[in-house]
Amino acid sequence: MFGKNWALSPRAYAVTVQEDFVIPLQDGTRLVGVLYRPQTSDPVPLIVGFHPYPNDQQTVPLVPVGFGLQRGHMEAGDPNFYARRGYAHGVFNVRGTGKSTGTYQAMGPLEGDDVAQAIEWLAARPWCDGQVGMFGVSYFSRLAIQVAARAPAPLKAIFAPYGLTDLYRDLYYHGGIFTHGFVSGWRQKLDGLRYESLYRQRHGEEALLQAIARAKDDDELMAIEPVRAALERPDEPRNAVIVDLVLEPLDGEFYAERRVDYRKAHVPGYFGACWNIYGLQLGSAFRNFEEWQGPKKLLIGPPNYLDRPLYQLQFESLRWFDHWLKGNDTGFLEEPPVRLFEPGLGTWRAADEWPLPETRWMPFYLHADGILAEHEIWDWETGTSFEDSPFGHGGAAFFTPPVVERTQICGPASLTLHVSTTDAEFLAFASVFKVDREGREDEVSRGWLRASQRALDPVGSRPWAPRHLHEGRAPLTPGEVYRLDVAIMPFSVCLAPGERLGLRVKAADDEPRPDPLRATAFGHVARQEAARITIHHTPDLASCLHLPIVSGSVQETYFSGGRLEMPGPLPLAKMQKLKPTPELRAEDA
Repeated sequence: MFGKNWALSPRAYAVTVQEDFVIPLQDGTRLVGVLYRPQTSDPVPLIVGFHPYPNDQQTVPLVPVGFGLQRGHMEAGDPNFYARRGYAHGVFNVRGTGKSTGTYQAMGPLEGDDVAQAIEWLAARPWCDGQVGMFGVSYFSRLAIQVAARAPAPLKAIFAPYGLTDLYRDLYYHGGIFTHGFVSGWRQKLDGLRYESLYRQRHGEEALLQAIARAKDDDELMAIEPVRAALERPDEPRNAVIVDLVLEPLDGEFYAERRVDYRKAHVPGYFGACWNIYGLQLGSAFRNFEEWQGPKKLLIGPPNYLDRPLYQLQFESLRWFDHWLKGNDTGFLEEPPVRLFEPGLGTWRAADEWPLPETRWMPFYLHADGILAEHEIWDWETGTSFEDSPFGHGGAAFFTPPVVERTQICGPASLTLHVSTTDAEFLAFASVFKVDREGREDEVSRGWLRASQRALDPVGSRPWAPRHLHEGRAPLTPGEVYRLDVAIMPFSVCLAPGERLGLRVKAADDEPRPDPLRATAFGHVARQEAARITIHHTPDLASCLHLPIVSGSVQETYFSGGRLEMPGPLPLAKMQKLKPTPELRAEDA
């Protein structure tokens, strides 16, 4: 790959592979993996990645296929690509997985410390020139971001798209609602897992047993078979992974120590995701870009993730690593830092910041008869009600009129709901979807909130992106109206004339999963009590969705959909009836 004024490292080397390569750590733990090196006597830069999956499956010689559950863990990239271009590339298991020793840390701080120490050791090998980068997606990138925030001296750059940075909000507890679906399947991918309850280590055996007993009294949890089975047999390693999460339902120390501390994040970082991964990594991608302290790039791609085994973004990453590890000025920093794919248009947009500077958040009010529009609430409106129970999950849907101009919506959205329920709790599931001219729906984003955890973070919240503390639960009083501010994950959609945008509010996510990628936004617990839920939309309680309009909707939407009214008879008798003129009083003069 080359441009007019730059060229990337050429494909010039044969490759040597060292299986079962061992990295010794100071506490006696050994991290084991495979090392690919170019056949040269000169020291070279190193690219490295760490993960908990079967290591031999990361580099299997398979023709890539689309993302799915079977191959989703093949995230390392192709080491042959980098080794042939003058880089060593290592892929290693974290402690407690694969052939590495020790016990698994569930993405805890010791894991990041391990890798920072491993990078120091690898950089000192005679075949390494002391310059190290980190590559890979998902688990690889999550860990790369954690390590970069520790700032080990040899680490010069990370290429870390699809990297989680807030495990509570972005993965395990969407809006405070436990997400059992993803973790129930994901834990099966952990290779040779050695895991001991971190809750037991932190609180002791008696506290563990008491916490499990309380969890067994929770109908939401016991209605989920994998969760119930894990609570019955909590010492099995894969069950213990779930139990530790179930016993930490609030955003406390367990999640805080797994969250990225951006204060020392000065290593150049390349971040990103795709639009359809809003149930897992999309929120973290934007957070990483906004919070990162060093040079940074953001790439949000088509809603397809990447093929597996991973090979894409190899030239993009080579350009990044050539710049920071080899001093090869590839012109990267002269280009805008943000690139976004525009679904519906099939084009890319470059920008200097996020959210896009031209964004204007328009309030679309929830109205009677399922209307979603900028029109002010009518005086006669009251609300929309639906039923929810284990026997059937109802909901309320609202639709904009058909747009009359191409309208592009891109960015985070916020949903304000005024809600009452007959229950002491409400789990809000809000889905946003595009509706084409034939009425077909295509979901583009979601938002979640446990109503008892509605307290906002006064520091971290923004008008377009509410952030909740999730430090405790305040049960609802049945019949009382509560304001809920629901963060809708960033999305990008282009509405052509005649198309509409829809919003659906439910108390569960029992709909069919659209595809394996968007399935990460599903799989939550649900209430086991029957309830009637009312969304209030009155002049004093205006429930609304703030949409990030980038272009179009200049004159707002048209209730008519742009259809002109044909002339008809005028009520002339009514219109022309003479009305008495009020007498002018002296004090009015």
